[in-house]
Amino acid sequence: MTAKVTVTSTETIKPSSPTPHHLKVHKLSFLDQLHPTIFSHVGLYYLVDESLSQQPNIPDILNHLKESLSKALTLFYPLAGRINIDRHSIDCNDEGLYYSEARVNCHLLDFLRKPDLDLLNGFYPCHPTKPEPFAKIYPVMIQVNVFECSGIAIGLCLSHKILDGISTSSFLKGWASCSRGCFESVSPSFNAASLFPANNHLPMDSIASLGRSMIKMGNSVTRRFLFDSSALSALKSKVDMGTGIRSPSRVEAVTAFIWKCAMSVSKAKSGIRKPSVLSHAVDLRRRMVPPMEEYSMGNLLWIPSSHCGSEDEIELNSLVGKLRETITEIDADFVRKLQTGDGLSIISKNVEEMTALCSKGPVDYYGFTSWSRFGIYETDFGWGKPIWVSSHKITGSMFMNLVHILETREGDGMEAWITLDEPEMAMLLDHQEFLDFTSVDPSPF
Repeated sequence: MTAKVTVTSTETIKPSSPTPHHLKVHKLSFLDQLHPTIFSHVGLYYLVDESLSQQPNIPDILNHLKESLSKALTLFYPLAGRINIDRHSIDCNDEGLYYSEARVNCHLLDFLRKPDLDLLNGFYPCHPTKPEPFAKIYPVMIQVNVFECSGIAIGLCLSHKILDGISTSSFLKGWASCSRGCFESVSPSFNAASLFPANNHLPMDSIASLGRSMIKMGNSVTRRFLFDSSALSALKSKVDMGTGIRSPSRVEAVTAFIWKCAMSVSKAKSGIRKPSVLSHAVDLRRRMVPPMEEYSMGNLLWIPSSHCGSEDEIELNSLVGKLRETITEIDADFVRKLQTGDGLSIISKNVEEMTALCSKGPVDYYGFTSWSRFGIYETDFGWGKPIWVSSHKITGSMFMNLVHILETREGDGMEAWITLDEPEMAMLLDHQEFLDFTSVDPSPF
């Protein structure tokens, strides 16, 4: 029997108490403005029956989830509002967060032995390839999926207009804390707009045009690759940064290695070495002086890019060096420039440089994001921590080369969700150096 997801109910969850009048309008920062109205997706999987001393009462668990979410929304009040794109704000009107429940006619353990990404996409309240019109309305959408064995998967769609990866983790921690009765321990901050005020002169048309130039036509394929602890150690030791230079982080090593193999595959497919651009999201909270608090909400990140020309060396050392040089430029001084009015000129210069590069001929673009050490595996609603945290499958004929890196449950490995064109993915799956360090579509166990 083919497993399927059946939605059994939909509703809106409103804050348990009304948002004060002076908080009714949440202004977006200029960093929020730069992000398109798309959803990011994250799924959390719980073996509930193994975490409780008695048979789980699913109706009680579902009701408790909704009650605790309602309490959490009094603190995370913009998430129960509606996006007002033209005015660069969230109308915090307490209309409520989209919430659905669904049944899955298989056991969670069976699903986790060999995750079906098509079935997985059904765990989200909004299909990843069909976000409209929801992404322009709701800051967050949630679906709670119950398996036959009483296992639970919580699928979240989160608007990139208001939440980045760390904000997502903060919201999940806050909701889970409320579920465990620790309401007082949660104190989110929504002051990003005061630190990075909105700007009506951003070159949004040029940014949108640049984004369209990065879209590929073909047949997208998403596959999961595991870099276990031994592979990560071997990759890091493979990089010789020279005397006195610190060894690469896990994220640096994995990112540079995937980039290297992707460029190799692209060359093998087209017969030429095209210039390559890699972007990697960088959190600004930890680079500010003083650092921002844990529950600072918003898109507090920057997305710098590293370039590799058609004649540049593509050895792992040099790629790690390019990546590190790019990321280390995003320091406290850079953040101060963004805050003190130089943000517009920095963005305009970046767009001009990228546009000039893309105008010279075909360019390969790879977008990376890493949710490493975000603490999502600490999300405990009262029945234990998730056994797995997932991303989603990208499907369709219009797509971008994307890589989403997640930690494993034990924290000693990394899982890369890679989306490429079908012929390039087939070649990557036959790339011996790549396969020496990864396992393909592994079980999360």
